[in-house]
Amino acid sequence: MVWCEVPEHQEEEFNRWYNEEHLAERLSVSGILSAARYEAVSSGPKHLALYELESPAVMELPEYLELRRVPTEWSRRMSPEFIGTVFIRNVYEQVFPSTVPAETAGSPMAPALQIGRMGIPPETENEWHGWYNTVYVPNYEKVPGVIRGRRYRAVVGEPAYLTMYEFEHEAVSQSAEWAYQQTVHPDNERMRAAMQHVAGSPGIWKKTFELVR
Repeated sequence: MVWCEVPEHQEEEFNRWYNEEHLAERLSVSGILSAARYEAVSSGPKHLALYELESPAVMELPEYLELRRVPTEWSRRMSPEFIGTVFIRNVYEQVFPSTVPAETAGSPMAPALQIGRMGIPPETENEWHGWYNTVYVPNYEKVPGVIRGRRYRAVVGEPAYLTMYEFEHEAVSQSAEWAYQQTVHPDNERMRAAMQHVAGSPGIWKKTFELVR
């Protein structure tokens, strides 16, 4: 996942570069399965590029490293790593579900995402994972408009954990059904209080562009 903000005067060309060159270039790498771009509806940074990988090891493949080592002239000018006023580039490994169902692997990326980035105190971590996987995410998946929930551990970047809910539209978490799930289980208040969210987390992003291999 790559988040960034870019100067307003460069945004039009930045979007063209991403959609016309950059995503296709990245999808030429073995093991990068699909890619989509999102813009923030709430929180931020504004721009999010989401790449689905066979494994984090894809980031160490020679063909990927060569693309980063020898960027095109357009990439040198437009890369968010260079022009972004905010730039976050994290690599994650999925921890829940522990395996990827075939229907998930073959599906397009969701129209909207709610993403939370958080840490957790070590003394609470084991209990927290059990609650999150067996109570919290499954209950939210019952809410109309929720496609699925997934959890990740950071391999590169911080904080340590990320939760991503895939939505049919960006207003899903504004519903009464979503609010109900926050308090429906007796452990929710205590476990939610233990989460150490980064500023602006969770946020919501709406899909603007997608490429599939």
